[in-house]
Amino acid sequence: MTSATESQLRTAAPPSPPPGDSAAPRWSLPVLLAILALAAVLYSWNLSGSSLNSFYSAAVLSGTQSWKAWFFGSLDAGNFLTVDKPPLALMVMGLSCRVFGYGTWQMMAPMVVAALATIWILHASVKRVFGHVAAAVAALVLALTPITVAINRDNNPDTLLVFLMVSGAALALRAVRNGRLLPLLGSAACFGLAFNTKMLQGYIALPAVFAVYVYASRLGWRKKVVNLALAAVVLAVSSFWWAAAVSLVPASERPYIGGSTDGTAWNLIMGYNGLGRILGGEGNGGGGGGGGFSGTAGLGRMFNDILGGQISWLIPFAGIALVGGLVLCGRAPRTDLTRAALVLWGGWTALHYLTFALAEGTMHPYYTTALAPGVAALCGGGGVLLLRAFRTDRRWVWVLPLGLGVTAVWAAVLLRRASGWNTWLWPSILVVMALALVGLFVFRSGVSGLRLRMLAVSVAAAVVAAVAGPAAYAWSVPSGAGSGGMGGTNPTAGPSTGSGFGGPGGGSAGGRGLPGGGSGGPGGGAMPGGGAQQGGNAQAGGGFPGGEAPSGGQDGQSGQSGQAPGGTSGSGTSAQPGGTGGAPGGMGGGASSELVSYLKKHQDGAKWLLAVSSSQSAAQLIVSSGEPVISMWGWSGSDKAMTLAKLKELVKKGELHYVQLGGGMGGGPGGNSSLSSEVTTWVQKHGTAVKVSDSDSNSNSSSQSSQSTVYRLDPSDVG
Repeated sequence: MTSATESQLRTAAPPSPPPGDSAAPRWSLPVLLAILALAAVLYSWNLSGSSLNSFYSAAVLSGTQSWKAWFFGSLDAGNFLTVDKPPLALMVMGLSCRVFGYGTWQMMAPMVVAALATIWILHASVKRVFGHVAAAVAALVLALTPITVAINRDNNPDTLLVFLMVSGAALALRAVRNGRLLPLLGSAACFGLAFNTKMLQGYIALPAVFAVYVYASRLGWRKKVVNLALAAVVLAVSSFWWAAAVSLVPASERPYIGGSTDGTAWNLIMGYNGLGRILGGEGNGGGGGGGGFSGTAGLGRMFNDILGGQISWLIPFAGIALVGGLVLCGRAPRTDLTRAALVLWGGWTALHYLTFALAEGTMHPYYTTALAPGVAALCGGGGVLLLRAFRTDRRWVWVLPLGLGVTAVWAAVLLRRASGWNTWLWPSILVVMALALVGLFVFRSGVSGLRLRMLAVSVAAAVVAAVAGPAAYAWSVPSGAGSGGMGGTNPTAGPSTGSGFGGPGGGSAGGRGLPGGGSGGPGGGAMPGGGAQQGGNAQAGGGFPGGEAPSGGQDGQSGQSGQAPGGTSGSGTSAQPGGTGGAPGGMGGGASSELVSYLKKHQDGAKWLLAVSSSQSAAQLIVSSGEPVISMWGWSGSDKAMTLAKLKELVKKGELHYVQLGGGMGGGPGGNSSLSSEVTTWVQKHGTAVKVSDSDSNSNSSSQSSQSTVYRLDPSDVG
């Protein structure tokens, strides 16, 4: 971007709206397309070999088999239990799989498109206020944010969430600029859809959007109030249409809403996916500061060993750029668009930072991808403002170099935490940044010719040094050069540097925030979906009832040794559901192909293949078999989805014949001991134990140990 920077340096005027697209320099679009191409490679390279989250993969598969499951976001096509999120992301992936077939690429294509669209939208929004150089820097920073690369290769809903929130923020800024109602209503609709992607997390940036519109819009107060009232209506409708529709369906005709305590969407909104995320409890743990996945809650959490390498590289520079930019705006008019943009993206960053840093409930590293757009916009826009001030005002000559120097030093600190990983990189960053800073001072006054070109080279070198660290972390994800992270369950980038649940990298074999300090996932040390933990040290079974893993493993051992059903490696396979290979992206490991084969042969017309204790085990079996499987207690064990009366009804109707006890069966971390004990006692008394390995298999599977027993139940067993 040397020539780009050179053209920007020719202007020493105070901050003002840049020229429109008609005056765009020739390099602007090619640079954006190059950044998008780079991002596309990072987000999709070797994607079929990545481990996706089997929890969501099972729900997507179920949505392709049943429109009812697609609407509710059911884990199983029989619609017994939903996932613990609203279904918008699942709907998008499900539609893609209905059109193109079920598989990794078919599922992930809309997520990759959404990720690239986010970069495009952020670029356009920053460009309209700060200019083309700022937009290019912002797009590059967003594309290379390590945790963003990791989550954009996964089927968690965060990619769609960030796309919708950035769209909402960009539309709100447009409404401030042109005073029109339609962009404001569009912004409200986007934030409402973000709510239907991940509930209250979609609202985190709303206070900043509201404040900017109220303060900076050119409209009179009366018009503002009317417009905001209309936007509030749109926000409410787009936010609560799904929950309202669910509540209109009688409880007996809808699945139990996973993550809730009473089977309703409203409880899920206010509890598990609401205040429970901030305060802990409601199935989110608590008291341990985020369930252990991201370290102890506190203002420094974003810089700790777990999260530092994922998101913090440019946070210090973004903070300096924000403060400096606001000061530079000085006494600009209330409607000044530059200040409005700084407040919006600065508010976005501050609100997300504080929410994630202080959250006492479940806090996964990949949540922090929502920080990235704000940081990127501030680095681009605020950085250009500091560069202009550096060249024109001696009082500001030290601010930009200070920000760049701090960035280089912090990058070195982060890279040194990864002992033995690319040890050449951090000294290189320090050297390049030092040379760039010397060039900035030497050629600061250049206005044309060689001095201006050398100044542009110095600025470009500083940008390269600033993004080199996050770029290395980002590339480690598609290249497989990193060791932190755990496939699709709790994806992270780069090497292992911290010790959350499951060991270095903040990973947890459990993956999605099992309360009670548990670290084992389905099958103990194996991820849901078969992705073995990378660089982690899975603890022995803790956190599951009885210390056992739902897939039959014990003491941290995987029921299938991290392999996909049928003994094939979970990674890199992309078999269709119902086969014995891995599910898309290597999902499906930990489910016994021997058990699946036996149950399908003896299903005898039942609606559900099996009932198991946890959603992790159910998801693996659904993906492996292509058949509905009941999760009786949900993800954390706190869902009261299965009662003895309901179980008897299903058995009496012939809709369920098999129940698996052990391997995670019991009270569950959420405290369903009375319900599960009642079910367990009845099943053991009236059911007939099935020895799968002795009945219908020529192989000897260790997954069906004495710790996990399958019982056959028939209508005659119901008294």
